[in-house]
Amino acid sequence: MASGRGARGRSSKPLWNAASPALTVSRPELLVDGSDVDFRRLVHGLFSFMASHEEIRAGHARVIGLAGIEYTVLISIAHLAQGGDVSVSAVAQHLRLTGAFITNVCNRLLSLGLVDKSVDTNDRRRVVLTVTAEGRQQLAKLAPTQRQVNDVEFGCLSAREFAGLVDVIERLVESGEKAVALQKYLEQGD
Repeated sequence: MASGRGARGRSSKPLWNAASPALTVSRPELLVDGSDVDFRRLVHGLFSFMASHEEIRAGHARVIGLAGIEYTVLISIAHLAQGGDVSVSAVAQHLRLTGAFITNVCNRLLSLGLVDKSVDTNDRRRVVLTVTAEGRQQLAKLAPTQRQVNDVEFGCLSAREFAGLVDVIERLVESGEKAVALQKYLEQGD
């Protein structure tokens, strides 16, 4: 790669030299003065944030006696229901998990009396998921704690930053799925 200034005034340096590890990215937008240090700082920061967020999710779940994924599926059904009937596939798509996995979690929530399943009157092959009165009561019990913790977790963001972060995360989820597919494809060549 030729030396010089890349996009946004960032220099483009060789991808490798003997004194430093190979770059982990090559897009000029992700390099600062030819270095991937800020990119790696971002990735490692995401790992730290995901770990603390997972701990928070597990804490929310413990308040109502559930595992983290059970809580996530329960609250997802409750929120998705605001837009109409909720199917297993709708929850799976929303959480980007398989329908089989969501079915297993829903069966556990059903056994706990937190979710109910019924047959869709328009399409008898489809199951409609609803949060039971007990499930709504448990989510209401959690809400005061949840609000306090979530307000602190995201308290560093302005309204504008929050809106931008929502957009960025949605785009990163999509590009992340493409990157996973590429990685799996490249692994096949090994």
